[in-house]
Order: sequence, then structure tokens, then C-alpha cells
Amino acid sequence: MRVAIVGASGAVGQEFLRVLDERNFPIDELLLFGSKRSAGTKYTFRGKEIEVKLLQHNDDFRGVDIAFTSAGGGTSKEFAETITKHGAVMIDNSSAFRMDEDVPLVVPECNAEDALNRPRNIIANPNCTTIMMVVALQCLENISHIRRIHVASYQAASGAGAAAMAELEQQYREVLSGQPVTVDKFAYQLAYNVIPQIDVFTDNGYTKEEMKMFNETKKIMHTDALCSAMCVRVPSLRSHSEAIWAETEEPVSPEQFAQAIREGEGVQLMDDPANKVYPMPLFLAGKDDVYVGRIRRDLANPNGLTFWIVGDQIKKGAALNAVQIAEYLVATGEFRTRS
Repeated sequence: MRVAIVGASGAVGQEFLRVLDERNFPIDELLLFGSKRSAGTKYTFRGKEIEVKLLQHNDDFRGVDIAFTSAGGGTSKEFAETITKHGAVMIDNSSAFRMDEDVPLVVPECNAEDALNRPRNIIANPNCTTIMMVVALQCLENISHIRRIHVASYQAASGAGAAAMAELEQQYREVLSGQPVTVDKFAYQLAYNVIPQIDVFTDNGYTKEEMKMFNETKKIMHTDALCSAMCVRVPSLRSHSEAIWAETEEPVSPEQFAQAIREGEGVQLMDDPANKVYPMPLFLAGKDDVYVGRIRRDLANPNGLTFWIVGDQIKKGAALNAVQIAEYLVATGEFRTRS
């Protein structure tokens, strides 16, 4: 098994290295690729030092079985043919191909089998907030079909990358020491603040991040459910949170949903509010699963439930989900088309 990581030096690229090792993913040879800035950097994986190669239009991907790409949408679009032309499966973490009809958009807990139908040998990894939400929603969908979803996300600095995490830490230091505050990766100072904008605004007043949740949820869950989102950047470092209101065709009790979470894949129930037990990003960074709590009836909708989820954006929201897709391909024996 030959595996490649494109964008190895970024926050998600580094998480790929950790997750592949943690899960003992079968790798005989690992290739790392990056930009001119990161080419030549060396990383240790399973006791072996590997040098990042410059990503180029050549035959470096000949013989590669699975390529994880996380270097931005522009790079993914430019190099997709180069990466896949010899049969490698490209599992892409950008938004470049997510809504293309001939590219499956996969969250293994919801639609793993979609990964087997990939005409271009590209599989798209969904947006982080969507991944977290649909993992929890699938447990509810298994009880009664979901009609409508309202969600407010509380997204950590990690969603904007490693440099954004560093900037948040720097901003706190600057505020506390009375220095001018550095603002580069966010629209405004994030320290001691919340910013009700993630990505750019579209013509309908929603941001691209919010529209991703609308469109991607329908594609992943093969549903007619409509999702209305409000995405907010908050000054936590890592792990996203979401408050979700879901309306189902038939009433579902909080107890039914809680039991479905207990029995579900990729989710953990953390719901004992009387003892102040509920998911919080401070304590869940680095965890694999999506944690669910504050489950209760929606007082404004007889067929509604509302609940709170937290998940690690870099892990389950990016690298882990992609690796789980690859694990499914390996388990089914459908991980490569030789050429």
C-alpha cells in the first residue's frame, strides 16, 4: 500500500500523519508533497524520516494507491488529473469537488457505500461542520425522517488553520499586555470576541460556510431536508460546537434519541445536565467521536428536538473522516483502479 499526503505541512496534513499512525493504517510507503515553501521539510512517521517533495505535474503518483489532499481548492483542481491519472484514489479535503455530481461526498457513518461510485477516482471530504452534524443527525434519521434542520455553529480558530490558531493565542497575549492586536487571519479581533461570519457572503445573505451545510447535508444523507445555518467564529482554540434544532416526520422523544446515540457509530452521549455534564470543546480536542448532549424537546415544535454537539474540527472534521473513507475502501478491496 502506497499512500500520499498532499499538503503535509499544514494543520490537517499533520493530523493525517497522527491519525494514520494511531489507527495503524496499512502503509508500505508514505509519500509527502507540498509547496515550494514546505518542500524539503522532513517529518518522522513510524520511526522513518520522510522528506516533503515538491508537488509537480509529473509521474510521482504512479503506483500510489490512496492520496489524501489538503492544500486548498485551487491546488486540488490543478493537480487532480496528475494525482489520479495512474489509478490513485484522491480523497480531497477541499471544497473543490464537493458538489460535483460525479464526485461522491462521504461521511462513512452515513453513506460509506457512495465511495465505491467514483467515476473520476475522486472522493470529497465534506466541510467540518457538516461532518459533525450529519454523524449525529443520522442517528435521528434512523428513527424518523428529518424534515428541517436549524443549526448555529460555534467554530474554533482551528477551522481557519494552524496560523489562525497561533494568531488567536497571540491576540490574547497582546490584549493582556496592552499591545496593539494583530488581526490577519480573521475579519476582526477574535480574542474576547465572536464573529458572525465564516467565509464570504453570498447573494442570499448567507455565507458560503452556511450554504455548504445546506447543500452538503442533502447530498450526504440523500435527503430532502432543508438546513438553515448561522456560522459563528468563537475564541476557542480547537473543536467546533453546534446547537441543532431538528424536525422529524414523527415525534421522537429525547430518550429515544439518546438511546440511538448510545447505539450509533462515531458518536458519544454526554448528557447529564443535572450534574453539569455536557460536551465542551476545551475537553474534547483530539477525540475521535462527535459528542452529543443537552437533548430535549423543542418547545416551539411538537415534532422537534434540540441538542448540542462538539467535535474536533481537525480530527473528525477533516483528517479522521478522510482516513475512515480510506479504511472503508481497503476493507471492501475497492481502493484502486490500476492503469
